[in-house]
Amino acid sequence: MNIRETLISALAATLLGITCAQAADVAVEAPPEAPLPTSEWTFSVAPYFWGAGLQGDVGLFGREPVDIDMSFGDIFDNLRFGGMVVAEATNGTWGLVADIIYVKIEDDESVTRTVGGIPLTLAGSVETSSLTATFMGEYRAIAQPTATLDLMAGARIWSVDNDIELSLAAGGPPLAAFSGSDGSTWVDPVIGLKGRYDINASWYLTGWGIIGGFGAGSDITWDVLGGVGYQWNERFSFVAGYRALGVDYEDDGFVYDVIQHGPILGTVIRF
Repeated sequence: MNIRETLISALAATLLGITCAQAADVAVEAPPEAPLPTSEWTFSVAPYFWGAGLQGDVGLFGREPVDIDMSFGDIFDNLRFGGMVVAEATNGTWGLVADIIYVKIEDDESVTRTVGGIPLTLAGSVETSSLTATFMGEYRAIAQPTATLDLMAGARIWSVDNDIELSLAAGGPPLAAFSGSDGSTWVDPVIGLKGRYDINASWYLTGWGIIGGFGAGSDITWDVLGGVGYQWNERFSFVAGYRALGVDYEDDGFVYDVIQHGPILGTVIRF
């Protein structure tokens, strides 16, 4: 081996040694694998508008139930206050959801008839307030990039109160008057499913189905919602759809066997 070959061999051995040393350093200094990220809780609030009408039978003071068929327009004309909101907290596997609806309506009517030449006026007012509050736990049974399905179980609280005032007058102070209140508060166990399917990055389908009562409070209650959502950004989305809610309850002369249904429109705020 001549001097040139000797130098080349020495240089190659040196480079090989440096390369091996660098590889060893990298292997020793490589950081350990990062732990799997833990699921964080996220929260959402969704105030919404529900243009629901009311159909069914309502009985007060032990009287024969009266058939009710009120469109949303009829209810809106007599609406004094209304508020609806859904709130949810979830960590991706477990969650809590609450749906609260409160409506207060008031109607005043009077009828005048002439009896024996004397005008008699029968005036009446009815004030009805109803609260429906649903609280449920959630478990995410299906979690796909574009689809989720949650199993739900919990309770729905109902509180319905009716205040009635009647008076009979003949052009002066009331000749007779009556006032009274009738209603009830009860709790229904409920179970259900809630899902979402992303059509694309902006549009999605959402809905739930709930059933309960089972004779513990009402004979049965059910709730079906379906909607189309638009994801404005990570924090805001908008939902439009249709909802129907029914309940069949009777206790101590009070009957509340009704179905509420109509379009919904809401905003979902996540944080």
